[in-house]
Amino acid sequence: MPQATGSAHLDKVSGRWRDLADRRLAYYTELYRSGRWQRYYTRERFAMRMLDVIEAAKRWRALAERALASQDPAEPQTVQVDRPRHAA
Repeated sequence: MPQATGSAHLDKVSGRWRDLADRRLAYYTELYRSGRWQRYYTRERFAMRMLDVIEAAKRWRALAERALASQDPAEPQTVQVDRPRHAA
């Protein structure tokens, strides 16, 4: 598969970072809901960490949305679908 060039490649990268930031936010949210954060953090340090995680998720989401908005609407969009693999 050919590499995407220029801004298209950077758009993919920003989308991947957004996905990672969202997964990280989900992890810390679950850590909070379960109460497990108390095993690893003080209240103040967890609050600071959670604010950092939320801010990073917002930033990557904004960057990825900006990348989507800047795409040429006339350019065809390609969507890859992960299909389950079956044993032969």
